[in-house]
Amino acid sequence: MANRLSVIATRTGDDGTTGLGDGSRVGKDDLRIAAMGDVDELNSTLGLVLAEPLADARLAADLRRIQHCLFDLGAELSIPGYVALKEEHVRDLDAYLAHYNATLAPLKEFILPGGTRAAALLHVARTVCRRAERAVVALGRAQTVHPPVRQYLNRLSDLLFVAARHVNQVAGTGDVLWKSPNSRVGE
Repeated sequence: MANRLSVIATRTGDDGTTGLGDGSRVGKDDLRIAAMGDVDELNSTLGLVLAEPLADARLAADLRRIQHCLFDLGAELSIPGYVALKEEHVRDLDAYLAHYNATLAPLKEFILPGGTRAAALLHVARTVCRRAERAVVALGRAQTVHPPVRQYLNRLSDLLFVAARHVNQVAGTGDVLWKSPNSRVGE
């Protein structure tokens, strides 16, 4: 990237369009822009998670690496035909999943988002990730999207679920279990 942004308010978007990385302009409601926005929101949500004190330094480092990959993923979305994410990035998420899931008890019941603040924020990130994935799938129906982009978001939402459980476990909080309607009678 030869030029860094020095002027933020260019006023070129006042007409309801925005520029892509290849110089073309599209409507701000374009499917590509929606996907980019959802990925940006996901990255911002992970920034919020990382603003919390995390007892697990490895998880914090992994989430920072993921933020960089999400920025690369956004760049790929912003330049049609450009490839930044590779299958190895998806494999990295699979390795993270295996690591964090290894110490967790098998789920016997659904869980509710919650526990510690960091875990709750990871659940928010998971739901934003699912929305970003849906936006990328919608974009992929209309335009070409490199498969690792979709796969990365799918794996990442799984990882964020597992990371939330891991954070609660490390904090000694445990999962917040869903109770069936019959078991909630009288509460």
